[in-house]
This record gives sequence, structure tokens and C-alpha cells, in this order.
Amino acid sequence: QVQLVESGGGLVQAGGSLRLSCAAFGTSFTIKAMGWFRQAPGKQRELVAAIATGGATNYGDSVKGRFTISMDNAKNTVDLHMNSLSPKDTAVYYCNANVAVPGILKNDYWGQGTQVTVSA
Repeated sequence: QVQLVESGGGLVQAGGSLRLSCAAFGTSFTIKAMGWFRQAPGKQRELVAAIATGGATNYGDSVKGRFTISMDNAKNTVDLHMNSLSPKDTAVYYCNANVAVPGILKNDYWGQGTQVTVSA
């Protein structure tokens, strides 16, 4: 089992910045990639940003140039630095980890979600 603990959500005004953090805890697992997804009311969950342990990144089109994802492989943590926030960024943000666990088929784990609200 892998547990993801998220922090950093909150309320911010448009144009402001916010940092989300996620830490992975568990036994006998190897992280392949970590990332952030978000889900706004009435909308489907979408990719925000993801990063592989090798450093490759993938960003959703709506956040390119504004958000930056980084990973600390030694600490099994991932940070999402969000800049130039817009009310359109308001959503519940979920941390995701793609992992390898010996003998376990499940390879994706999710955090409980943290609310990000951007006011105009």
C-alpha cells in the first residue's frame, strides 16, 4: 500500500501563486512518476502536470507556462508551483503516484484531494 499526503491548498486571489506538495509513504515500492490532476464542479478530472523520475514532464494545455512541477526522488515528494492563477483553476487537486509494488497489480494511487479556490 502507498499513501499520498497532500498539502498547500487554499484560497488565493486571481494573479496570485500557490504551492501544492505531495509526499508518498509506504513499504517496498518504487515511484515511476508523480503528478497532479484536478476536478472542477461539473467537469471531468483532468491532468494538470506530471513528472517521471527521470525528469520528463507533461503539462495540461491550460497550465503550460504558468505551473511548474518538480520531484524530489530521495524524499518521494512532488511539488506543484502554480503562478498567475485564474478562477478557472478552481478545483479539487489530487496527487497521483504511479508506482511499482512487488506482487501487486495496482500501480496508481491517489491522494484525498485538496481544494484550490481562486477568487476574482
